[in-house]
Amino acid sequence: MHIYVNGRNLEITDAIKAYVKEKVGKVANHYDQIQGLEVVLSVVKNPAASGKHVAEVTCKMSTGIIHCKEEADSMYESIDLLADKLDRQVKKFKDKMLGSQRASIRTEDYSEPGEEVEEAAAE
Repeated sequence: MHIYVNGRNLEITDAIKAYVKEKVGKVANHYDQIQGLEVVLSVVKNPAASGKHVAEVTCKMSTGIIHCKEEADSMYESIDLLADKLDRQVKKFKDKMLGSQRASIRTEDYSEPGEEVEEAAAE
């Protein structure tokens, strides 16, 4: 799995890059079909804007794409929020994919509507 970290209006330092790879890289433990993660970190230079630090991620998998975006007052805080959100979405996506496979398999014994099971009569 490849993790690409890019910056807009921001120079990406080694510390930020390592922090992103540590936090976002944990998602690979939940789902092994992830092919790559593209993280874009940006800063809004408008003084009137709230949530000036923005973190976005695009998670490319063999069966689909997940896109998340978070804004916060600190870059590290936005990365933390983004990692949590991505983690929840990947788990949800995985459950949907595995749930659709499990739904087609019959796991219970079904009886015909006209058949009655008489256990008391056998005694």
